[in-house]
Amino acid sequence: MTIIGVITRGKYGNRLIETLRQHSDFTVKTASLPARLPDFLDEPEEFVKRLDINPDVFNADTIITYSLHPDITPVIARMAGKAGVSSLIVPGGPSRASPVEMDKISSEYGIYIEVDEICCTLPEKEETAPYSSIFGLPEIEVSTKNGYISDVRVLKGAPCGSTWKMAEKLIGTRIEDAPAKAGLLIQQYPCRAVRGQLGGIHDSAELHKKAMEKALKSLSEE
Repeated sequence: MTIIGVITRGKYGNRLIETLRQHSDFTVKTASLPARLPDFLDEPEEFVKRLDINPDVFNADTIITYSLHPDITPVIARMAGKAGVSSLIVPGGPSRASPVEMDKISSEYGIYIEVDEICCTLPEKEETAPYSSIFGLPEIEVSTKNGYISDVRVLKGAPCGSTWKMAEKLIGTRIEDAPAKAGLLIQQYPCRAVRGQLGGIHDSAELHKKAMEKALKSLSEE
C-alpha cells in the first residue's frame, strides 16, 4: 500500500488531493498550513511547532508540500527526513525552497527531494515511484477514426487533474488540430500555475501539446 502525504496551504494542494483520490488507489494523508504566512521568519522551527501540523501526514512514502515558503519548507523537509519519508516533492521552484539547503537536508537524512516549478514536469523516477508513475509529466495514448480523435487514454497526468479534463474534451477533434487544442485546453483549465508571464501555465500547455504529438506519432508508426 502506497501512502502519499499532502501538505496544503490555502487553496494550493486541494486539487492534487482530489486527483489522487480519483485516479489512484494510494492512501492519502493530509495536513494544512494557513493561507497567509509572514514573509520572513526569524525562528521558523518554533513557528512551525505553533502551527500544530497533523503529524500523521509524515507517516507516508512520499510527501508533496505546498508550503511555498523558503523558511517553512526546510523545516517540513527535516520533519519528513526524521520521520523516514522516502521522498519529498516541492512545487513552486527554487524561490520557494533553496536548492542548496534542500540538498543539505537530503544528504543529512537520506531523503530524496525534488523541487519543481510546476508539478507536471516530474518525470517517472525510481526515487518518487510509484507516485511519479501516475502523476507528473503527461503521457497519453490516442485512438482515431475517420480523421478524428475517438479516444484519449491518460497513462500519466498532471497532479492538478488537467490532463484528464483535456482528454475528455479532445474527443471529436480533427487529428491535425489535436496538439494545438491540447495545449489550449490546458490553459483554459483553472490550473494554479503562474499565468501572465513566461513559464507556468504556458510550460504546462506545451508539455501537453508535445504529449499529444508523441501519441499521434506512435499511432502512425504502428
